[in-house]
Amino acid sequence: MKNILAITYWSFKEPLIQSGALPYLRLISEVLPKGSNIFLFTLEKSNYKTTKEEEKKIFNELAEHNITLIRKSYYPFGIMALLSWPLYLIHLSAICFTNKIQFIHAWCTPAGTIGYLLSMLTGKPLIIDSYEPHAETMVETSNWRKNSWAFRILFHFEKLQSKRAYAVVALSSGMREYAKQKYNASFNRYYIRSTCVDFNLFTTDFLTTEKIKSGLGIKDTDIVCVYSGKIGGIYLEDEIFEFFESASQYWGDRFKAIMLTDTSRSSISEFLYKHHLKEQMVISLFAPHPEVKDYLAAANFAICPVKPIPTKKFCSPIKTGEYWAMGLPVVIPDNIGDDSGIIEKNNIGAVMPALNKQEYKIAIEKIDRLIHSDDILPLKDIIISIARQYRDIENTKKTYKAIYTPE
Repeated sequence: MKNILAITYWSFKEPLIQSGALPYLRLISEVLPKGSNIFLFTLEKSNYKTTKEEEKKIFNELAEHNITLIRKSYYPFGIMALLSWPLYLIHLSAICFTNKIQFIHAWCTPAGTIGYLLSMLTGKPLIIDSYEPHAETMVETSNWRKNSWAFRILFHFEKLQSKRAYAVVALSSGMREYAKQKYNASFNRYYIRSTCVDFNLFTTDFLTTEKIKSGLGIKDTDIVCVYSGKIGGIYLEDEIFEFFESASQYWGDRFKAIMLTDTSRSSISEFLYKHHLKEQMVISLFAPHPEVKDYLAAANFAICPVKPIPTKKFCSPIKTGEYWAMGLPVVIPDNIGDDSGIIEKNNIGAVMPALNKQEYKIAIEKIDRLIHSDDILPLKDIIISIARQYRDIENTKKTYKAIYTPE
């Protein structure tokens, strides 16, 4: 029996939990010895509240994989966070001892900070999953200043957790060198995995797709781009709509965009007005993660607008794998993890070396050629086969076996 405490810095209903943590926890549950349990810690934001019916369904589904949910309220960096965290750490330490936790498994370095403190308090080994920079990313995206307390604290703890980690699961091979240079850290157990997709969950049928298209007013002659994610932060803002503007100029009224986002319609309308785009051209809605695939199936191609900042060379966007799983060619900036190189090498989308009208036009023309290609092997089948090569979640099982059940 090996009990694990999984630490995240997200709310349970957030896409990052649903596609970035839960699938891997299910895999870990499969490789653990019989009788093992996983305790999942989340920080609940007010805009991700669950109903009583949702809670019952969530707890029942998690129980099928021997996962128990532990939820606490989220507070942004400030006085309330400083007051609440000592209490959270006491509670989590008690969970470690009363449930005979043997490993602390943290997702990303903000949660890794919690994991580090718990590891120090309890002596339990620390594993950091989805290991990539966060403090420097926040500076590069202008969310923090380099001399801010938030940056200093997280960067300091990134160093500490990297040096203490029993094992890390990184998203790119380059992260090892980054950790050596920035944190002076080296690893005995260093694993690499991309953010993967459960292909059993990413299937849909013709009738569902037609129903979605009909409901959104999409015609068979339309060219549809889909984007699933936020606006701002690590993602582009105006550039997304500049790209839409170029696409609209190229395809005319046939071009439509589906934005699966929690960004308010009023905010999106401001961008549309700024870039002289028609309201009806962009369809925006928030879709629960199980329904995302159905909207992806209604599109011809997708965009992954991660900001091409230096630290994003070490990332692996979840959305790219989901787009590929549905057979969609992807438009992406250059130097986004390994994805930009995979897209360029396999000719399954368009990589933009710069973000300007000229590069948008080149990318759009390439997408137009791809989606109207008459090749014998359909583009969709080619992309799905590449997705299985790089993003099939079953390929990740060996990583967790090596950590939790070494031979």
